[in-house]
Amino acid sequence: MNLSYVHGVGTTPLLADTIGGALNRAAERWDDCDALVACHQQLRYSYRELRDEADRAARALMALGVQRGDRVGIWSGNRAEWMITQYAAAKAGAILVNINPAYRLRELEYVLTHSGVNVLVTARGFRSTDYVEMLTALIPELTVASTGPIVAERVPALRHVVYLGTDAQPGGISWAGFLDLGSRIDARDLDARQAALQCDDPVNIQYTSGTTGSPKGATLSHHNILNNGYFVGEVLRYTEHDRICAPVPFYHCFGCVLANMAAVTHGSAVILPGESFDPDATLQAIEAETCTSIYGVPTMFIAQLDHPRFGSVQLETLRTGIMAGAPCPIDVMRKVIGRMHVPQITICYGMTETSPVSFQSRIDDPIAVRVSTVGRVLPHLESKIIDPDTGATVPRGTPGELCTRGYAVMLGYWNDDEATAAAIDAARWMHTGDLAVMNDD
Repeated sequence: MNLSYVHGVGTTPLLADTIGGALNRAAERWDDCDALVACHQQLRYSYRELRDEADRAARALMALGVQRGDRVGIWSGNRAEWMITQYAAAKAGAILVNINPAYRLRELEYVLTHSGVNVLVTARGFRSTDYVEMLTALIPELTVASTGPIVAERVPALRHVVYLGTDAQPGGISWAGFLDLGSRIDARDLDARQAALQCDDPVNIQYTSGTTGSPKGATLSHHNILNNGYFVGEVLRYTEHDRICAPVPFYHCFGCVLANMAAVTHGSAVILPGESFDPDATLQAIEAETCTSIYGVPTMFIAQLDHPRFGSVQLETLRTGIMAGAPCPIDVMRKVIGRMHVPQITICYGMTETSPVSFQSRIDDPIAVRVSTVGRVLPHLESKIIDPDTGATVPRGTPGELCTRGYAVMLGYWNDDEATAAAIDAARWMHTGDLAVMNDD
């Protein structure tokens, strides 16, 4: 009897590297290649420039007293500073806490206090939300003039707020002023900090949606997300000639892992059309930056296909990409492949707790396979489907609960041993809670 178990076979070994180490190597190998283009900010960084800016920000974090294992929060839409902070925190040995730009006051307070954020890097606002107003409501101590660290009653771990932009705001420092702090730390001290880091160290906390109770903080390591981005990029056959249009949010693993980590391990460029998804800005970015890859959920692709300017935009440079987050109707897939010129679009499945991707379709899979399945398991990962009542692996073709094991499974939920034990069993299988069927293919 063929059981619903599969092990992803790959000839390429796992990367035993930290995220900062990966950026350093990218800067050495692809120094003048574009690493990041933020169209809405009119900013462009080569890999060498991105490394240098990340080093500067990492030294600034150290100047603020950030120690290995401290938490650095990032609360912003898609901006160049988001990616710089991601690499800076990793280089400083800190754990980046992704904060949803749409959070309201209660959710913000929960995440800041639950994770124990020490330094918060924040935009001044997002869409119609005034972040400065929200922060001063949560932390009235910000309005009191002080040259030292914050002492906040409701958010006791928070010591510093860094506001994106050139102007300081109540109780905080500007991004420009923050970067200037980097001159206080010798480059050799940062090198020593990086040298002490291990690839299994936690580097990221991403909060789940919290559909049952409070959100849980999936804690991910360098090894988790760097490898997941790398192997997703391998399926997409990325090289230094690829340019990834990323209208998907950085706060979510779709952006900060599938774009950023796939890019840094292959020398590809990440192109940001805007702070959040806008179909017109995305189409313009694809044309202006000759993108070869496009990411999105099905509704994003539909919005672009239906846009009045769709027919007048040159999209012939597109080759591949990722559609994930929801099932894709076959007519939408046909239009993306045909009218949008993305013949090698792939489907991904996963969850934040698995870094995130465990299954992905291949670039040459038939259209029917790409819309009716989530593809095949990635290299170095195992998957099985079990009877949720007995825990036994079911025969192929039988529905059951999908479980994943391997390098991509999170370290656990931050400060929640009970929830971790409920999700990851003694054999390190992550129980997804999702219903699935495995066939012989």
